Amino acid sequence: MPKRSKKHTEALKKIDRNVQYEPKEAMELAVSSSHVKFDETVDVAVRLGVDPRHADQMVRGTVVLPNGLGKTVTVLVFAKGEKEQEALDAGADFIATDEMVEKIKEGWFGFDKAIATPDMMGTVGKLGRILGPRGLMPNAKTGTVTFELARAVQELKAGKIDFRVEKAGVVHAPVGKVSFGPEKLLENVTAFLDKIVALRPSTSKGTYVKTISISSTMGPGIKVDPLLIK
Repeated sequence: MPKRSKKHTEALKKIDRNVQYEPKEAMELAVSSSHVKFDETVDVAVRLGVDPRHADQMVRGTVVLPNGLGKTVTVLVFAKGEKEQEALDAGADFIATDEMVEKIKEGWFGFDKAIATPDMMGTVGKLGRILGPRGLMPNAKTGTVTFELARAVQELKAGKIDFRVEKAGVVHAPVGKVSFGPEKLLENVTAFLDKIVALRPSTSKGTYVKTISISSTMGPGIKVDPLLIK
């Protein structure tokens, strides 16, 4: 077994693995159990009562976290004409010029998110095999293929995340940094969970939100009572 540090061992003592905490207490524990020198990301994992193998039980969506993610999001936009300036005015970091498209083909990925106008999807499609595996492919379902570039750029900059249920029925998402403190983290988690609940497929039977776990990058998992989630 891997040797655990003294600080990690002390952090584990604060958490009872057999207890499902109420959301606020879980956030407090996530913050107080952080024992490393860097500002850890806090993640939430939700196990849902769905079978993703069936298209009508796929849970996928986006949500703008009220307090952002605590990181600078670099945005690349595929656009032409006046839409280029609209994107730049909204805060886009890069416009995908022909030269930049060639750089991407050569392995440049100096951006976190990509947005494209519908008329640029022919160009974007040629980069599908490069962008897709890295989660950088613009997609209409996540609002990143749109003519409303100003809104799309501003939402990504503000902390918009997209999520999708995995094969095991689990949805993972980052919800901020330890430095946010319990209250802001709780606001972000609540916004995320509210969206998850709103997306419940009509074909999902029985218990929908089965388990919820919160953890920081290097911290232990903290169970949250799903019965406290509407």
